[in-house]
Amino acid sequence: MAVKGNAADNRTRSSVSIFIIISMCCFFYILGAWQKSGFGKGDSIAIEITKQTDCTILPNLSFETHHSRSDIGDDIGAEVRTFEPCHERYRDYTPCQDQNRAMLFPRENMNYRERHCPPEEEKLYCLIPSPEGYVAPFPWPKSRDFVPYANVPYKSLTVEKAVQNWVQYEGNVFRFPGGGTQFPQGADTYIDQLASVIPIANGTVRTALDTGCGVASWGAYLLKRNVLAMSFAPRDSHEAQVQFALERGVPAIIGVLGTIKLPYPSRSFDMAHCSRCLIPWGANDGMYMMEVDRVLRPGGYWVLSGPPINWKNNYKAWQRTEEDLEDEQKKIEEIAELLCWEKVSEKSEIAIWRKRINSDSCAVRQDEPRVRTCESSYADDVWYKKMEACIVPFPEVDNPEEVAGGELKTFPDRLNDVPPRIASGSVPGFSVESYQDDNRLWKKHVKAYKRLNKYIDTGRYRNIMDMNAGLGSFSAAIESPKLWVMNVVPTIADKSTLGVIYERGLIGIYHDWCEGFSTYPRTYDLIHANAVFSLYNKKCKMEDILLEMDRILRPEGAVIFRDQVDILMKVKRMVTGMRWNTKMVDHEDGPLLQEKVLVAVKQYWAGGHTNETVEV
Repeated sequence: MAVKGNAADNRTRSSVSIFIIISMCCFFYILGAWQKSGFGKGDSIAIEITKQTDCTILPNLSFETHHSRSDIGDDIGAEVRTFEPCHERYRDYTPCQDQNRAMLFPRENMNYRERHCPPEEEKLYCLIPSPEGYVAPFPWPKSRDFVPYANVPYKSLTVEKAVQNWVQYEGNVFRFPGGGTQFPQGADTYIDQLASVIPIANGTVRTALDTGCGVASWGAYLLKRNVLAMSFAPRDSHEAQVQFALERGVPAIIGVLGTIKLPYPSRSFDMAHCSRCLIPWGANDGMYMMEVDRVLRPGGYWVLSGPPINWKNNYKAWQRTEEDLEDEQKKIEEIAELLCWEKVSEKSEIAIWRKRINSDSCAVRQDEPRVRTCESSYADDVWYKKMEACIVPFPEVDNPEEVAGGELKTFPDRLNDVPPRIASGSVPGFSVESYQDDNRLWKKHVKAYKRLNKYIDTGRYRNIMDMNAGLGSFSAAIESPKLWVMNVVPTIADKSTLGVIYERGLIGIYHDWCEGFSTYPRTYDLIHANAVFSLYNKKCKMEDILLEMDRILRPEGAVIFRDQVDILMKVKRMVTGMRWNTKMVDHEDGPLLQEKVLVAVKQYWAGGHTNETVEV
């Protein structure tokens, strides 16, 4: 009986292997068949791929089974679960920033605008629809200035911010002139003013944080100066501001300075910015400025433009009293002094401070009784952790000229240079050698990905997410002005590597994939998921993660899964019921490895293209 059982198992495994071995060239047909661009007009991509691809040719893959996990065969006969579309009212659903749920939480310190995810019984198990008429965004850099109206059909900002030059409605598109509340003449002119003080042009400043970003025009115009800005704003009465930013191809998340710490490690950003962002910097004993100090690199810059700067000339226009504005600026100046920030400029309505490079250059703070030092774990333990009015100490230095935490090269040299956190041994389990090995490995992986999908670095995919970013080597390998990558370090990962990613001049965020990501639907063009489902095995349901991926992925967007073959078989089966087309291919080193690659393309469909919807 045992012999018969083994033979049956072998037949099952063989059938699985045959299924896996389907040619990756046929994937090109799937990829091309679902490409649409412009305003629903077909392009030549599908035709070109069909001409170039001969799906009668099989790749050099083995027909033999190369894994021994008996649970794969058990899944083959399972019924495919079909996920129906959600009701159209959920087309802009953000599970952890739901407007109705937010109203149940206190308004004090913006708590109600923070993340509040649904309990298990309120989760949606349906597909978020696109709005009727949804089309692929314009390619970068045109997308910076134009967004199809059908994709974000909300005109309120064109009225509310009309005189501030945020956004204008013109026919069937929104046009973004590059203005902002504090820079109605355009972001370029404003950035030129900052660059006269801050070394933006030479690559010293690479990563920036924009608090209360609006439609992220500041970040959009920094991109041509090779600066990556992480912009955030709450989901509030300024409808769809972060959604507009991402449709423009600009990095942004839904977020707020409230009661919990920002989801970034200490010493992440070379520059932080607030342009009339309405954050009460002097409140709560300076807690918000202390949080900016935590994430600002030694030697980094903080820019504050708008109220209360230059209040004497503007208090009437701002419709506030002189006393109120004077008191606000006084508090900000006092907190900046406690933080040992040096004010390097104040012109018109723009003030710029610079953080000291180490504690030796801030001897006055050591004897200041008002300074409360944070606990040692506070600096990088941030996920859902309460923000406190305390100051994160500098890392130790050996001399007054040394930059605390290590000096960085200018960008792009810092991209592949050994990051200080690695060189100093601050990340357990990683050495200089293993870091370099990781870089080489991901260059090889990305080269293989480009053979699968030649559009990866052509501009077809602008907004890219790496769900399990590690040291950021995938992002480094595809780095290009045509794209940007949101590097996500899962909160359950064994090693906290996000600080390394920022030291490389890349951007990212902490996140738990058992919950919804802080973004709108349809905001990423390409998602990379390396070992995500191995990491989250038995942590939460596979469909929770896959449905969240579907929510944030654009129609016709692509996904690259890399994981163990038994896990990918289950993923493949589940996404078949989510209107995704898939192909499995072997590891680039050959079929003997259990690690495989699953490539997928989300089909195009919109709310009006189906008669079946799930009422929730």
